[in-house]
Amino acid sequence: MIEANLERVWIVCPSYTDVTAFTMLRKRILEVMEEAGLGDRPLQLVFVDDTGDNDDEVDQLTSFDDVLVVRPPFNLGHQRAIVYGLRTIASQLEDMDLVVTMDADGEDRPEDIPRLIGPLIEAPQQYRMVCVAKRTHRRESMEFKVMYLAFRILFAALTGVTVRSGNFAAYRGWRARRMIHHPYFDLCYSSSLVSLDVPVKPVPCPRGDRYAGRSRMNMFRLLMHGFRMLMPFTDRIAVRAMAAFSVVFGLSVLGALAVLAIRLFTSAAIPGWATITLISTVILSFLALGNFVVLFVAFSHSRGISLVGLEDGFDGRTRSSSSSSD
Repeated sequence: MIEANLERVWIVCPSYTDVTAFTMLRKRILEVMEEAGLGDRPLQLVFVDDTGDNDDEVDQLTSFDDVLVVRPPFNLGHQRAIVYGLRTIASQLEDMDLVVTMDADGEDRPEDIPRLIGPLIEAPQQYRMVCVAKRTHRRESMEFKVMYLAFRILFAALTGVTVRSGNFAAYRGWRARRMIHHPYFDLCYSSSLVSLDVPVKPVPCPRGDRYAGRSRMNMFRLLMHGFRMLMPFTDRIAVRAMAAFSVVFGLSVLGALAVLAIRLFTSAAIPGWATITLISTVILSFLALGNFVVLFVAFSHSRGISLVGLEDGFDGRTRSSSSSSD
């Protein structure tokens, strides 16, 4: 069991010119924590300025004792901004600290924080657990809902996994320090949480409304985000694709041999399309074989990078000797 420590709550929020919304978010978080009987826990909000220190309004946050401003050198995008913030504070996290990641604009509702961290508080021995917000309701246009449904179907077909969570997640400091330096987090934060082999507990949470300002998400950024969500699952996609291409290769070769056997060993008339079919199946089989090789290389590479620089990012702190290894 992990040694008992004072449970500090860290809330990491990426922001791109959303200082006004974050100020409202902070106020509501303090109210919610007090109402839920969690006000006695030390609270530290981490504001990640994803403008690359180009937002003058951020300076006003320095007056809050419970806000730590992290300034990346340039715009990273909200996914990598979360990772930058987590890696910045990783060395300060204690084993039993609670870490929450959420958007700064209010769409991740402060009212859901007690429910999200509830399983961690109720079962402190479950230090490996990651709680993610499972979206139960979205206030989006019909066009977005249709595209999102199509993406979920494609995502499930390619990876065998359904992802219905975003940045809203919670876990112990022990877990944060041990997973946040994995290279998959350089690709996409939200899908990396479920791509790694860790216990994930979904917690139903509806999506809220933005407190202030307007969303800067457009169709191009949405598509880019969708592609990035697939990247941590490269190995699973490669394995599933290799299996599909192997089947195509086998069927193509069998089809070509069947046509050839009929031509050589029987007097049956061969339709005019048989030659075209034979050539096409042979070409298709070689394409399938080529794709197999490419995907096998991609799979090998994705497994290899998982250890690159690991010893540099891990801080070496371990659980007490009475604990079992992870």
